[in-house]
Amino acid sequence: MQSLEELFEDFQKLNAVAVGISVDGVPCKKAWAESLGIEKTSLLADFWPHGEVARAYGIFREKEGFSERANIIMDEEQRIVWMKIYPIRELPDIQEVLNELAKI
Repeated sequence: MQSLEELFEDFQKLNAVAVGISVDGVPCKKAWAESLGIEKTSLLADFWPHGEVARAYGIFREKEGFSERANIIMDEEQRIVWMKIYPIRELPDIQEVLNELAKI
């Protein structure tokens, strides 16, 4: 999420809004954002119904109870135009996302 925060203006230049979504509750997300200094990037809680957004995009890990680590680009009609799932322990390359956005 820190990379989204650092590249906030780059997303704006591409007419895109980056958000972070996880199944953690709002108080947990708020404390986490504060501890990382995240102020501009929106962090959304997919807490209740638990993982409903992740399920809608096919990235909820039922056994573990959380979502895949993924980046999804959606167009104005909320259609997925690009998606990549990363290994859970791997930080996504946000430059890759910016490159894909530039193609749209």
